[in-house]
Amino acid sequence: MRLIRRQGDGLPLPKGLLYIKTNLRIHDRHPMTQPPAMPEARRETQGPNGTVADAPRGNWVDTLAPAASRPYLRLSRADRPIGTWLLWLPCLWAVALAAAARGGFTGGDLWLMLSAGLGAFLMRGAGCTWNDITDRDIDAAVARTRSRPLPSGQISVRQAVIWMGAQAMVAAVILFTYHPLAIALGVGSLALVAIYPFAKRFTWWPQAFLGLAFNWGALLLWAAAEGSLSVAPVLLYAAGFVWTLFYDTIYAHQDREDDALIGVRSTARLFDRNTGRWLAGFLIATVTLMAAAVIAALLPLASPWPLLIALAGVWAMGWHMLWQLRQLNIDDPALCLRLFRANRDTGLIPALFLAAATLV
Repeated sequence: MRLIRRQGDGLPLPKGLLYIKTNLRIHDRHPMTQPPAMPEARRETQGPNGTVADAPRGNWVDTLAPAASRPYLRLSRADRPIGTWLLWLPCLWAVALAAAARGGFTGGDLWLMLSAGLGAFLMRGAGCTWNDITDRDIDAAVARTRSRPLPSGQISVRQAVIWMGAQAMVAAVILFTYHPLAIALGVGSLALVAIYPFAKRFTWWPQAFLGLAFNWGALLLWAAAEGSLSVAPVLLYAAGFVWTLFYDTIYAHQDREDDALIGVRSTARLFDRNTGRWLAGFLIATVTLMAAAVIAALLPLASPWPLLIALAGVWAMGWHMLWQLRQLNIDDPALCLRLFRANRDTGLIPALFLAAATLV
């Protein structure tokens, strides 16, 4: 800045120019420039040590498994055993109902139940691995799933494919110990497993495809135990199918908003505020179909007690589902997850009553 000294009459002095240096400190920092861009919010892709967001805290994978195995076990959902339970329970229903119908358990039934549990763990792991391979881009866009091993970079797609194949091969060894009809049913179920991850892309009812796959064990284990199929296991399968619509709709409400943003379909989005009415219908259908399965299998028995005990288990299962329905708030993701996990107990109730029915 330049100031020119003047005389009293207002005319400038011929000499004696005075220069004053501008003090830039009185101005804002970085004048005449745009404010610095704010850094993009850091998006967490995984928890401490690679933990998965919706896995139970302190689970055995995060605390006890060797570090090198953890990404693979997380890929198989070994840190969240509820899926294995939901796949195993229809198998237990089938073995127990078949045993009650013939008058008691055999030594072979024990092998069937234990091997079905191991098979459920392995095939659930293989199925989840396949699901995560196909959904890795979708999972990266959803808050709850972006910490999974593939979208978070803990494991490569090639490693995931090899891991999936290894699990399926061990499960196949177990399957080949069963009756030929059960083996055929097991091989046939692979089509449902393969299709399920893509269902959310073309139908509002992906939960139906999950129900078809997850309850296949009711048919498979009945065939393994009896060497044939009848009306009872088909009705049992149908009951499990509708039960899956019930619990997986609750589960899907955790991701309803994210799913809407990325265009993923689900019964949670389809039913929205009418979810309670739909779930009530699924509850009634589950109880009705399972009661029909029990009646078809046990009504021919001379004693009424196995039938009455088994039906009591169906009734108790219905009450447990009703309790979930009364607790449900579809806008509370944490509650939806807790209720979903409670379905382990829902399925155990009829399994225990069916086992008790074999004792009378």
